[in-house]
Amino acid sequence: MPRPLSVFALACSFALGFSARGQDRAPSDQAAPAKMTAREDHKRMMDALKIEKLRPGADPRNLEAPNAVNYDESKVCGDLKLPDPLQMKDGTPVTTPELWWTRRRPEIVEDFDREIYGRVPKETPKVEWEVLSKSEEKVGEFPVITKRLTGHVDNSTCPSIKVEIQLTLTTPADAKGAVPVMMEFGFAFGPRPAGAPASPKAKFAGPGPAGPSWREQVLATGWGFAVLVPNSIQADNGAGLNEGIIGLCNKGQPRRPDDWGALRAWAWGASRALDYFETDKVVDAKKVGIEGLSRYGKAALVAMAYDQRFAIGFIGSSGAGGAKLLRRHFGELVENLAGSGEYHWMAGNFLKYAGPLTPDDLPVDAHELIALCAPRPTFISYGASEGPGAEGQWVDQRGSFQAAVAAGPVFRLLGKKDLGTTEFPPVETGLMEGDLTFRQHKGGHTTGPNWPTFLKFAERHFTTSSGQEEARD
Repeated sequence: MPRPLSVFALACSFALGFSARGQDRAPSDQAAPAKMTAREDHKRMMDALKIEKLRPGADPRNLEAPNAVNYDESKVCGDLKLPDPLQMKDGTPVTTPELWWTRRRPEIVEDFDREIYGRVPKETPKVEWEVLSKSEEKVGEFPVITKRLTGHVDNSTCPSIKVEIQLTLTTPADAKGAVPVMMEFGFAFGPRPAGAPASPKAKFAGPGPAGPSWREQVLATGWGFAVLVPNSIQADNGAGLNEGIIGLCNKGQPRRPDDWGALRAWAWGASRALDYFETDKVVDAKKVGIEGLSRYGKAALVAMAYDQRFAIGFIGSSGAGGAKLLRRHFGELVENLAGSGEYHWMAGNFLKYAGPLTPDDLPVDAHELIALCAPRPTFISYGASEGPGAEGQWVDQRGSFQAAVAAGPVFRLLGKKDLGTTEFPPVETGLMEGDLTFRQHKGGHTTGPNWPTFLKFAERHFTTSSGQEEARD
């Protein structure tokens, strides 16, 4: 028999019961944000979904545990029964680009909104960008101009919550016209992501091997780069869900089960940065790419999938919640994402698939998230799973490759070239001939060693705008 809810849980469940239109969402515009720990908010969401217990996630630290992480391919189900991205829910095959854009793609987006990443409110606050400083600097040997910006998010509906988006934009000082820009989700913590478990053999590396930094490599092409700080948009923990952009839209009150999580919020912030780039005459806004690593690799893939203005994606070691097939019982699992340490990345509804439902019940999977990026060029990047300096298998490189293979039919339908093979490639053998590409590198949990390969890939799709049009500041 279910135990009775506490007064606290009842109150929070009532907060979740407001109408989907957001009416009567908060008792007062001036109310302070509700204060809860991540565990308390996680439990509140479980109560709202009437979930008594979740299955434990994979344990990478105790290989003798009943829920020890699986790194054995022979124990992985050979028939994952993935949803077909080119078959509509009523069984109609998708045989033309028009059917994809008008019917099937919206179905897939709706499933991701409702069950995986959560819905962005129909109306979100406006962002007013301010250039705090503009300075002439040098990055390596390259003279640059760097703008430091803040995106002031309108908080008039809830003045107690303040969101200031942090962004820097760096472009070549000698650019004669608008230039392409690569935007990175910047880490706000050290080399090893806090709270991200890994296999005992995993190595979390920093910037990669000695040599020019990724910023210098981008500048060498004549392009610019930008760094967006995700934590300035939304905190990377469950305790912060009543603040940041999610909390601001909810006026400080708890999330409903289909409200957006941090990954979708960070992607929203990336789109607001792109809004700014469309107003800055030094940026070729039709040639802006998005890059991120680990949890920010997940966010980069979500941003690329949802906002078709991003011209190219560099998706680094994104794992579960990113490019890895969630149905595949290998490395990090749905149950890990649904735990109190990571659930804030996802919609509350996602918890259902860690109990009582299973990953096989998911209406969509990672291959369809990759498919949403089509027909734009998308590079899936990983470090080697084994060997000296490997990043380990927690992120499931092979499962992400399989997702990219399964996304291929959508790229082909839209006139683009997929990976061209179903054979998992050796380390440092890139599948780079198509518009959807994949490569593992040596060097650990970083995108560093794959930047040269990515930039060659990107050059096929971008041409530097310098000299073609006059830049105006």
